[in-house]
Amino acid sequence: MTDPVAARGAADMTEADARAAERARVPLKQKAPLLLALVLLWMMLWGSVTPLTVLTGLVVALIVTQALYLPPVVLSGRFNAWWMLVFLARFLGDLVVASFEVAWLAVRPRGVPRSAVIRVDLTTRSDFVLTGTALAVSLVPGSVVLEVDRPNSVLYVHALGVDSAERVERTRAHVLDYERRLLRAIGSREEWEAVR
Repeated sequence: MTDPVAARGAADMTEADARAAERARVPLKQKAPLLLALVLLWMMLWGSVTPLTVLTGLVVALIVTQALYLPPVVLSGRFNAWWMLVFLARFLGDLVVASFEVAWLAVRPRGVPRSAVIRVDLTTRSDFVLTGTALAVSLVPGSVVLEVDRPNSVLYVHALGVDSAERVERTRAHVLDYERRLLRAIGSREEWEAVR
């Protein structure tokens, strides 16, 4: 008869071994951006840029990436600087316009209109693009991402001033437009072709 505790321990070891093997398979080229970001974060926390700070930051970053399970972020390997500038310019424009719209909603005589939680099904399967889209939507005043369904690439967005079915569709189209612009700048060719 098999000991259930020993069997569970073997299963845990198998999962831990699988995670260690997965971390070992990730090439340094894909780990480099994460390591660099962690070293930069370390230097900002210490408030200095010295050789010792850089070295200790690198050691801490290596320990963190080896000791903690972090799923690898798979990048498409494609970056278009022009379309990224277009994305950022449009984002800044939306930021300014939405700030005035939210300010008007706060002081207008009729009070605050209805708001809604809207489900938006994205095309991308990239965690990087999904996160970028969610951040862009949340940073623009008047909308915030309440939940992310990562396996199905679904965002649940709370939006102000949504009082009709037309406004729901306009908000959904706005979120999908962010995804489309990000895919044009950093997405894979297949995903860009799918939303083109």
